Order: sequence, then C-alpha cells, then structure tokens
Amino acid sequence: MDKKSKTYQRYLAREKRRYSIRSKIFGTPERPRLAVFRSLKNISAQIIDDTTGTTLAALSSFTKDLKIDRSKKKTEQSFEVGKKLGEIALEKGIKKVCFDRAGYLFHGRVKALAEGARKAGLEF
Repeated sequence: MDKKSKTYQRYLAREKRRYSIRSKIFGTPERPRLAVFRSLKNISAQIIDDTTGTTLAALSSFTKDLKIDRSKKKTEQSFEVGKKLGEIALEKGIKKVCFDRAGYLFHGRVKALAEGARKAGLEF
C-alpha cells in the first residue's frame, strides 16, 4: 500500500482506535472479551479469556456448520452470527462479556452482531 493513499490512512486510523480500545478492555474468566472482526464480505467473533490467552468460543459467517441464508443482507447475517454465538456461550456457562469492537464504529453489522448476542442472553 502506498503510505499516502486514503485506504492506508483509513487503516492506520482504525488501528489507532483498536489499540486505544484494547488498552481499556481486558477479558477475565468471569467476564471474557467478545472480539469482532469485520471484512468486506464476512464477519467473525470470538469470546476470549485474556488471562490464559484462550479462545472459549468462536463463530463466523463463513463457518460451514452454521446455516446462514446467503441471500440475506450482511447485517441480517451478522445478527444470526451474534445470536448463535450467544447460544454457544450460554451452553459453555458464559453469561457476561465485555464487547471489543476493534476500532469499528458501533453501527451496522457490528451493532447487529451485538444485538444478536444480547437477544440470545449475553450481558454486556
């Protein structure tokens, strides 16, 4: 990437926001971190315990065992991913999480994933 391109500048701005957020958020065994990654086509989320560095649960919109209708909009797919991840977390005994939006705005697909997780029963 050219260092003067707008894409690179946008990337650096998100990285700055991501590091700022991560300096304040830390996942514990009682309250793990729900980390979100958004690409152009897919969205993925992990529930992470930062004290041991282990991923407790993970799900993505391109996971094969998750049946998502590809004709739906990406925000609707994100809602389904959040809802299913919340159900998986509740099965493992996780009720409370801290939400790590990773520098993305809490809007659109990121917000839909959070709402899906809340609807499944997770508390932020």
